[in-house]
Amino acid sequence: MQQYNAIKKKYPDAMLLFRVGDFYETFGEDAVKAARILNIVLTNRNNGSERSELAGFPHHSLNTYLPKLVKAGERVAICDQLEDPKLTKKIVKRGVTELVTPGVSMNDEVLQSKSNNFLCAVHFGKRSMGISFLDISTGEFLTAEGSVEYIDKLLQNFGPSEVLVPKQKKKEFYQNFGEDHHLFFLEDWIFKADYAFETLNTHFKTKSLKGFGVDHLEEGVIASGAVLYYLGETQHHRLQHITSITRIAEEEYVWMDRFTIRNLELYSSTAQNAVTLLDIIDNTISPMGGRMLKRWLALPLKNAEKIRRRHQVVAYLLSHPDLLREIQSNIKRINDLERLISKVATGKVCPREVIQLKNSLEAVIPVKGILVSSDDEALKVLGDKLHSCDLLRNKIKETLLEDAPVNIAKGNTIADGYNPELDELRKIAFSGKDYLDKLLERESAATGISSLKIGSNNVFGYYIEVRNSHKNKVPENWIRKQTLVNAERYITEELKEYEAKILGAEEKILQLEQEIFQRLVIWISDYIQPVQQNAGLIGQIDCLCSFAQQAISEQYCMPQIDDSFELEITNGRHPVIEKQLPLSESYVANDVYLDRESQQIIMITGPNMSGKSAILRQTALIVLMAQMGSFVPAGAVKMGLVDKIFTRVGASDNISMGESTFMVEMNETASILNNLSDRSLVLLDEIGRGTSTYDGISIAWAITEFLHEHPAKAKTLFATHYHELNDMSETFSRIKNFNVSVKELKDNVLFLRKLVAGGSEHSFGIHVARMAGMPQQVLRRANKILKKLEESHGGIQQKAGQLRKSAEEDLQLSFFNLDDPILEELKEEILHTDIDTLTPVEALMKLNEIKRMLTKGQKAGV
Repeated sequence: MQQYNAIKKKYPDAMLLFRVGDFYETFGEDAVKAARILNIVLTNRNNGSERSELAGFPHHSLNTYLPKLVKAGERVAICDQLEDPKLTKKIVKRGVTELVTPGVSMNDEVLQSKSNNFLCAVHFGKRSMGISFLDISTGEFLTAEGSVEYIDKLLQNFGPSEVLVPKQKKKEFYQNFGEDHHLFFLEDWIFKADYAFETLNTHFKTKSLKGFGVDHLEEGVIASGAVLYYLGETQHHRLQHITSITRIAEEEYVWMDRFTIRNLELYSSTAQNAVTLLDIIDNTISPMGGRMLKRWLALPLKNAEKIRRRHQVVAYLLSHPDLLREIQSNIKRINDLERLISKVATGKVCPREVIQLKNSLEAVIPVKGILVSSDDEALKVLGDKLHSCDLLRNKIKETLLEDAPVNIAKGNTIADGYNPELDELRKIAFSGKDYLDKLLERESAATGISSLKIGSNNVFGYYIEVRNSHKNKVPENWIRKQTLVNAERYITEELKEYEAKILGAEEKILQLEQEIFQRLVIWISDYIQPVQQNAGLIGQIDCLCSFAQQAISEQYCMPQIDDSFELEITNGRHPVIEKQLPLSESYVANDVYLDRESQQIIMITGPNMSGKSAILRQTALIVLMAQMGSFVPAGAVKMGLVDKIFTRVGASDNISMGESTFMVEMNETASILNNLSDRSLVLLDEIGRGTSTYDGISIAWAITEFLHEHPAKAKTLFATHYHELNDMSETFSRIKNFNVSVKELKDNVLFLRKLVAGGSEHSFGIHVARMAGMPQQVLRRANKILKKLEESHGGIQQKAGQLRKSAEEDLQLSFFNLDDPILEELKEEILHTDIDTLTPVEALMKLNEIKRMLTKGQKAGV
């Protein structure tokens, strides 16, 4: 226990799995947690005067239990016996051989094949923030720096399993990024520029980081240095597979803030059992393709040339379905190249996985051949870059048996004919039956006992068994070892010598096989970069094949990307919703046209459940899919590049941060208005509904006016229940009214889900309540109240008109003879107001304006 306590003191933040004989044991609080997470028995034991909790499991079950602990968010220190207990009379020397954390794991049971397992570090710099992501299981190492909003977006996009943060910045991190991330706090001295640059240069064996294009990102480099420091602290020193560090170039990708990423449900959703866009469009076959598709979805391109190149490849694959099928059938044979070569680098690879690496590289050869011989230039380039790795494949083939085991200790791993010494030892160990048959034949002839048998047991090894009827014929030099009812068992000098030879050979075989395998693994390490390059290229090809497959099965079209500012979608569909519809229903497609000259803002009104939100979301998803290189769910799409997508869709609150639904809504909307560009796409749904009606209308009106008058002229879709906003189209030239049409039946409403020109005056909320199964009593009462309110509203309108006319007459009598400039301005304001066309809300706003002018006049002494 003294030894345990000393090691535990070094790793106070980790659960310590302490190897004792054939078990991994946990003690104290660790035992209580382990028992709860793993559902194993919690016991007690006396350690001197103290009682301590105890829970453990067999050491060979580590791969079963370790993933459960890591998935529960535990950092696990694996403490192994560092010497053979048979060779010491003292307490066995022990030490931590690996620290496994949520962000640092090579275990297949912890990792998901189509998702990265990123370890992340965040650095709080003076001018900007730095961030770094590393997946130790694939060797991907990324860095970036920017504003708090940009770092927040990257955290949402990459979804790291663990985030490293300076201890002093704990509160600041929670304020900026919330409490959803799994954090580990490091000492502040680790986040220093000199230390970080030295750490990275030492790792990459370089003198500067210019070759990676990250030398100017000081904050990003500091975060990257913290990541590498943490790997060292967690006993991960074999990192040859981390061969480069890449900058996440903010200017190359479409900007989507975390609200947009969440609202569009691209690859995760807060709703239970929700289907995301990734679920629908992911037809990738390989783990590399699955991970790359997720990255492409998170970072859509802004470079028109790169986008068109992807579209052209997809179009070529669509027009050559046989070639598409052939490529996909070969990709099916390719295992996770990235993670296999990473296991080679870290020394955690087993013989069977090396065979899988060889088989996967063999499947790359036909893919290379197909691509190189195709007529598409982009595919030819991809094929040309693929490495055939002939020497590597041949080396593995000649060294290992095709059916090599998972565990090297089980033997029978190295191929026959590879090593003469090994072949000789195998002959001794496994040709024993012939030798024993000859020995038996000789002894039978010498003794005259025809019924001799040779056998073996665990007590005294090989023996000769003689029936009692022949025991008087046994030679004197045979040594009796066991007496049975009907027989005696003997050993001879020759048998003992042979046994020693066999046992020695078996032991030597295992040792020699392990040495040969280790040499092979070290040799394979020279091929890390070509294999990683193959993995990246196969990932790209898999993604493009996935786009083609989706286009075939769902009738997607190729979008036309140009340099204009227009967005023209003909018969657009929502890719997720159309897949969720019952077989008897077909999705109602809609057209959307936006530009900066004539139709910048579309105001969409219509009933609840008519499909306003779906039209907003599908517009964003079509743009996003087009710019990631995919075909899109529409009849035709012609669009200029979009550089930012903003959405404010649906109600949500953040109670834990003390923010109401309305506060969250205002935060998200403020983020949009403060970051507009001339190529932005803005989607607003029900802005202002979280507060009182007049407040909400005023805010929605002011926001729309701001978007219209802003020099960026951002393309905007605005869905609302505030029918008063339809009046804006009369004042603002680039605002157009549309509604999602319905057909009123006798006691019901039929949702046509078609977007048509013109505003709508009804929300049909009570009809929707009926569809939801609201009690009839409530529905009847709601109808009565609605009629009263509508009558009252009409009375208010009439009263407002009378008040306005009365106010005008009074003002004419009182002031219109005066020459004061303020009153002249007031006179102009009233005379040019068309009272009959004003809505009640506009009248109130106009009255407020007049009041403000009068107050100004009072102060001036008028």
